[in-house]
Amino acid sequence: MSNAAPTINTNNNDAEPTTNDYDNLDYTALTDALEQTVFENFDDGLYIGMMSGTSLDGMDAVLCQFASDSENTQQPLQLITSHSQNFPARLREVLLALCQPNGTAALTPNFDEPNDLVSELDWFGWASCEYSEFASEVVNTLLQQADTDSESVLAIGCHGQTVRHRPQMAVTLQLLDANIIAERTAISVVSDFRRRDMAVGGQGAPLVPAFHKALFSDSASTRILLNLGGIANITVLPANDDPVIGYDTGPANLLLDAWAKQHIDKDYDQDGAWAQSGQVIEPLLNQLLEHPFFAQPHPKSTGREDFNLSWLKSELQAFDKTATDTRYSAADVQATLTELTAISACDQINQFISNQKQSSVYVCGGGALNRYLMTRLQAHLPHWAVTTTTELGLQPTWVESVAFAWLARQTLMGETGNLPVVTGARKGVVLGQVCFA
Repeated sequence: MSNAAPTINTNNNDAEPTTNDYDNLDYTALTDALEQTVFENFDDGLYIGMMSGTSLDGMDAVLCQFASDSENTQQPLQLITSHSQNFPARLREVLLALCQPNGTAALTPNFDEPNDLVSELDWFGWASCEYSEFASEVVNTLLQQADTDSESVLAIGCHGQTVRHRPQMAVTLQLLDANIIAERTAISVVSDFRRRDMAVGGQGAPLVPAFHKALFSDSASTRILLNLGGIANITVLPANDDPVIGYDTGPANLLLDAWAKQHIDKDYDQDGAWAQSGQVIEPLLNQLLEHPFFAQPHPKSTGREDFNLSWLKSELQAFDKTATDTRYSAADVQATLTELTAISACDQINQFISNQKQSSVYVCGGGALNRYLMTRLQAHLPHWAVTTTTELGLQPTWVESVAFAWLARQTLMGETGNLPVVTGARKGVVLGQVCFA
């Protein structure tokens, strides 16, 4: 069969095709040609993936290329270059405020900002533009570092900044203006990945397990990936044909970073050294573990709506009222929060590895750089090796950015990007919306 699509030939632009023209159309060939035109060329080109997670520490971006599914290769991914850039202080302040209900009430415009920033929607609109201008700057810096022009990149997969995630209401909100990024970079942008999954009954999260399955599964052994971003989540990749399992397990860097910022004026607890200097407050730890999220069955997802600094302060106030000994330091609280992250994740992991032969848990996300947290994970998983995704060929800090490059590729190829068994969706669907450059 010819690859050329059949055409309707008319000499007069206003003339209607004749009946014979329609009768002679080969619709199968036409469909094949359209699929090749729209999808085939998106298989193994260059993609950019971008991620700014719940911890709000900055924007990560990668330029990468995926091997064609038809290729028999031991290198399904080539990471060409990567770039990370901290948020401008003002943008981060506003994003943090937007993540809390009515959090912008305490904000007032700076002298160089519009005076009519008076409502949460006003601040949302301002932050959408600022976020997108910043993301565009990150992309252009990435391209400059890679000595690559925009015409060589098929699409940018940008998750945007989640400022509200209410899966029980089928509501999720990612702050982003893809139009700005497409205009500033001259590259098409795929965004809004969560809501299509929600439209078919899913949680809209986590989405990264589909990527984990595509790149990291191994028929010879069960692998568990633990992502330690603002929120911790796990992906269980069985060695056999059993379904992939993935869900959020609880807080991670979100609380650790917020507590460190408040008490030692640092954006994060480097290597977990400050936490390691403290002592775990066991009664407080047990109290924190009573949060109803931990007892929920999967699929489940969470975020700043459930775990935030205000929640922690209220828990500390309740603890002070009931504890017989409230002599503890801020470092003790940090040690307790680190243990909360480790225990809540490992309790879930242990459910899936109790009957498994020894294998590895691969950690990714910024928490993989927290050496004290890694030791606590190993302590709770004594029969498994706790390592990072570097062992799988991808540094832990770039996994989620690469995942959204992969999801953008799935979208352009018309392939599903969610795993219904993970998100709870009724079916697999193509995720995201495309803003063409």
